[in-house]
Amino acid sequence: MEIWINPACSKCRGALGLLDAEGADYTVRRYLEDVPSEDEIREVLDRLGLEPWDITRTQEAVAKELGLEEWARDAGARDRWVTALAEHPELIQRPIITADDGTAVVARTEDAVRDALSR
Repeated sequence: MEIWINPACSKCRGALGLLDAEGADYTVRRYLEDVPSEDEIREVLDRLGLEPWDITRTQEAVAKELGLEEWARDAGARDRWVTALAEHPELIQRPIITADDGTAVVARTEDAVRDALSR
């Protein structure tokens, strides 16, 4: 199990606390420092069953600078979104846990973290 975190994020710290309390075996990826490649982002999206715009923090300043609200949200625009996430990892929703069964969850709630733990 791996968890993508930003240590400054309270949701990430909460997820780590719950994983520790449950004795989970996991690795931490500080994705702002160890930036995921486009291929890694695509893999996580496949595991999540989501599209890149579903995990994009559209309220970030860089999202506004890029005009993400105006970008198409369809198969033809998918690569553009993935590239933006790889070039601006602060846009990636957090935390993301990749579960041992090959799935992943955006673990912003205690229930989502427990769901990842149960997989």
